[in-house]
Amino acid sequence: MKPPHLLLLEDEVPLAKILQESLQKRGFTVTHAPDGQQGLELFRRQPFDICVVDVMLPLLDGFSFVREIRKVDGQVPVLFLTAKSQTQDLVQGYASGGNDYLKKPFTLEELVLRLHELLRRQPPKENLSETLLVGRYTFLPQKQELWLDKKLHAKLSYRESELLLLLVQHRHQVLERKTVLLQLWGDDGFFQARTMDVFLTKLRKHLREDPSVEILNIRGVGYKLLA
Repeated sequence: MKPPHLLLLEDEVPLAKILQESLQKRGFTVTHAPDGQQGLELFRRQPFDICVVDVMLPLLDGFSFVREIRKVDGQVPVLFLTAKSQTQDLVQGYASGGNDYLKKPFTLEELVLRLHELLRRQPPKENLSETLLVGRYTFLPQKQELWLDKKLHAKLSYRESELLLLLVQHRHQVLERKTVLLQLWGDDGFFQARTMDVFLTKLRKHLREDPSVEILNIRGVGYKLLA
């Protein structure tokens, strides 16, 4: 099996060298970029299976880098390396299109575990190429677009698109809160739950033009999409 190709964006050269050598010993092919702009140029030239991105980068910060790559690839998993852990910082990271975060300092074992988990959770590509009807809306997961009456209604963030896809795949069924958190965030802790609430609020605003479409809270259990 071809080893996963990882793009590492880290401006601390000694740390980057250690990570690159260690990850290569553990079966990854690693390409390193010391700033966000160089990383973006590399990403546009070749495909990567996963990205590890430091938040504080020169020229183009990590959040901005991910927002740019999400314009062309809504699927590649992204793990942020950050010294921050406040709820608002996590929300910003997920909103930009990140899948997970790891707070510095961290162990190599934890990093490798998170990377394998993100790769394992990758949905089949064919699931993202569908055109899905949600009431009067047309949802294009691959393009992260929501159309209404043949007009582009909303350009969804990567995380909004992931969450809506999961709800649509389980429409008219109760989707457990813990299941959503573990599948999309890999963690059902307090910060992730608060972050998910933010994205559910955003989705409800996008869908409010059609009264027949509702995301119900099933108290103490989870959610149900009616459409």
